[in-house]
Amino acid sequence: MSTEHPTRPPQPEPDATGFEDAFRLLRAPPAAPGEHLPAAHRIRTDPEAVGEDLLKLVLTVVELLRQLIERQALRRVDSGDLTEEQEEELGATLLALHDRMTDLCVQHGYTLEDLNLDLGPLGPLLPPAR
Repeated sequence: MSTEHPTRPPQPEPDATGFEDAFRLLRAPPAAPGEHLPAAHRIRTDPEAVGEDLLKLVLTVVELLRQLIERQALRRVDSGDLTEEQEEELGATLLALHDRMTDLCVQHGYTLEDLNLDLGPLGPLLPPAR
């Protein structure tokens, strides 16, 4: 018994225009003649700024996860998978988590809106508050 592997059809060689299209979002638009472009944002490297940025990133990830859990819980409630007691417990837990996130933000000088990262062409990370 022979074990022949199927051969793949030959793949076309990538051309330069395909790569240019793939990376077009990475290039800055050309400046108009005589136009002065602002300096690019620089990374702050002092230890306090790095610590604050890390804290803000962690809070952002926790807030994203909190919102995802909340949406999943609402789907379960809407589908009728939970008893009334489970719905009440879930609601109380989500409210307590939201309050704790708000407290942490206030403690460190942020608001929940401050945690919404701008992802450039993709838009904001977190959905707008309802």
